[in-house]
Order: sequence, then structure tokens, then C-alpha cells
Amino acid sequence: MSTARFRILRPLRHRDYRFLVGGALVSLFGDGVFIVALPLQVYALSNIPTAMAMVGLVWTGAQVSMLLVGGWASDHFERRRLMMAADVVRAVAMGVIGVLSVIGALALWHLLILGALVGASNAFFNPAASSIVPDLIPDSDLPQANAFFGTARPAMARLLGPAAGGAIVGAAGPGGAFLLDAVTFALSAVLLARMRNQPAAVELAADRSLASTLAGVREGLGFVRSHRWCWVWLVGALFGLLAYTGPVDMLLPFILRNEMGLTPSQAAYYLGAVLAFGGVGSITMSLLVGQLDLPRRFVTTMYLAEIVGVGMLAIYGFMTAVWQAILASLILNSMFAYADIAWITLLQRHVPRRLLGRVSSVDWLTSLGLLPLSFAVAGPLAATFGSRSVLIAGSLLGVLIIAGLMFVPGARDPQDADTEASPQPRALPLR
Repeated sequence: MSTARFRILRPLRHRDYRFLVGGALVSLFGDGVFIVALPLQVYALSNIPTAMAMVGLVWTGAQVSMLLVGGWASDHFERRRLMMAADVVRAVAMGVIGVLSVIGALALWHLLILGALVGASNAFFNPAASSIVPDLIPDSDLPQANAFFGTARPAMARLLGPAAGGAIVGAAGPGGAFLLDAVTFALSAVLLARMRNQPAAVELAADRSLASTLAGVREGLGFVRSHRWCWVWLVGALFGLLAYTGPVDMLLPFILRNEMGLTPSQAAYYLGAVLAFGGVGSITMSLLVGQLDLPRRFVTTMYLAEIVGVGMLAIYGFMTAVWQAILASLILNSMFAYADIAWITLLQRHVPRRLLGRVSSVDWLTSLGLLPLSFAVAGPLAATFGSRSVLIAGSLLGVLIIAGLMFVPGARDPQDADTEASPQPRALPLR
């Protein structure tokens, strides 16, 4: 298959990028299995939305609390080794969860403690994974690399993984799914080990004091604060995820299991189907962007895509049949995929390499910052007003906030700048 004809495959010419992609593919497949197994395991232990809210709060809270440190580490240590260490920790934690589930000894407090360990590991892995790509390929290949990940991520995490997860959980229970996820983390670490050593973005200073570390963290925060195009989008993404993650991760499985007349095994199957068709939407959009590239006014379309995606969440609240949720998932995930590709490419082109890990950690932090609150309030709100009402109200609130931020002066400045790749990404003028 010619990489000249299929532009999205062009980054695969580079050896280390292929190993990075290989590790990501197997790990993302495990993630897809996991997202089906976790809510069904939690509801098997305690069939109330607040139980899932507690688990989500702890897992995301642990990640959010360590993100800035993880971003600093990504800029000061070899990113490949940092990712390998995080994979090993996650493999061990997930393996313990799986064994306890299989033998019938799993309790909610196990999920809380081990989940916090997984969340903290994610805080080191994700900034490193976001910032290592420009170290492996030329800048001219960045849109295609991000589009390829945009294709691979939903293919594994939202299509093949959930489809397999629904079947595995239905046949063998959540424990088998957790064990498979542990194996995928271990395989990811093995493939990352095959990559060549990558130099740290910044030589570690002799002063490794807490004050020096905090100064490095502040430098990343300062870049975001001084560039309006950057912080405005991060605020919008924060509220979009607030409307999406807690309500959807908690309440969509609850509605399928308790309000659609489905048995537990049917609920697992249809939840997998909804997530899988979301993956189809993400894959289709990513393939289009990888082949056609981003449009000239890509920042405006990035905002519009986010608005449409968040608006689709209301369909989950109004649905009377599962096919409606499947259609909504298809559309909203295609919109989110476009917005993600555009945003990641923007960061990689306009943030200096030495700051990319820290700015990526701020991106993750602001994107996930309200997720603990999302999980914390979605359960009690659903108990008071109903699951469907929470989904509809969250969708409306998210659309209004993102639409307003789109018109903040300076929010779309990169649209007017030269977005052609250069040997060293440059920052846009300060706002």
C-alpha cells in the first residue's frame, strides 16, 4: 500500500513511530474492553449511580492531581522510559483488579485504591505520549500522524475493544476483561522498549529542588496564560468534557440497564454497540482529515465541531430506542475526532519543543480538571432530577459556553497565522 497515495500512512515510514503506534494499538484495545467492564462491575457491586460516581471521582482525581508533575517529568526525563514505567504500573494494578474479580473477592474499595494508582500513572503517560510524536517524525507529517492516531484510537478503544468487551463480559464476567487489559499494558511496555533512546527535551538541571520543579511547572502555565488562543480553547474543552464524561460514563450505562427494558447481558451488548459506532464516526473523520488535511479555517471548524458534538449528548436523554443512541454516538464522536486532531496539531506546531510536555499536561489538566466534579455531581443530580434530565441540561450548558468562547477576541488567532510546518514550531504573538 503506497504511502504516497494514502497520506495518512506516511508517518509509518519512521521505525520508532511504528513501535509507538504498535504499543498504542494494543493498549487502546484493552482500554475499549475496560470501559465496558468497569461500569458493569461497579453496578454489580452497588447498583446506584453514586457508586460509579465515587469510582470515577477517585480515578480522575488521582490523574488530575499529578498531571503538572507528569508534564514536568515529560520535559526533563526520557519520555519513552516514562511511558514504559507507567505501563508497567498500570499492568500490575489492572491485573490485581482482574484476579480479585475472577475469584469473587473484589470490593468497591479495591477499585478505589487500585484505580487511584492507574489514574496517577496516566498523569505521567499521557503528557509524554502527546509530546513524543514530534521527536519521532518531521513536522510536515504531524497532521497525518495525529489523524492516524485519531483513526487507531477509536478503532481500538471504541470499536473493536468495546465489541470484544461486551462479548467477554457477557460470557465470562468483568474479571476476564480486566485481565486482558492488564496484558495489553504489558505488551505496550514491551513495544516501547524496542524504540531507540530519545533524549530528554531539557537537560535536567543540577538543582532538583522542589522550588526548581515548581518553577518549571509555572513556565508551562505561563505559556498557556499568555496565549489567548490556547487558554480559551482549554476552557471550552473543560466544560465540554464536564457535560460529557461524568453523565455519559455513568448515566448512559444506567439508562440502558435500568430504563430500556434490557437484561444485564443485553445492556452490556448494546453499550458496546453504542461505543463501537462512536468509533466508526471517529475513524471516518480521522481518515478524511488524514487524506485531505485540515481546512484553511480549521480553528473555526474546530469550535463548530465541538459545539455539534456536545449538542448530540441531548439525544441520549431523549432516546426511546437504542438506535437513536447509536446514531448520536456516531455523529458526536466524529465531531470530537476532528476537534482533537486540529487541536493537537495546533499545539505541536506552535508550542516550543522544550515546553511541549508541560503545555500538554496543562491541556490534560484543563480537559480533565472538572471531571471529578462531573462524577461527583452527576450521580446526585441524576438521583434528584433523573438521568435523562441531567444529560439534556449538560448538553445545553456545554453548547452555550463553547459557542460564547468561540467569539472571544483572539480565540481564533492561529487561523490567521502561517500553519505550514517549520523545523521548530513557533509561538503565536502574545495576547
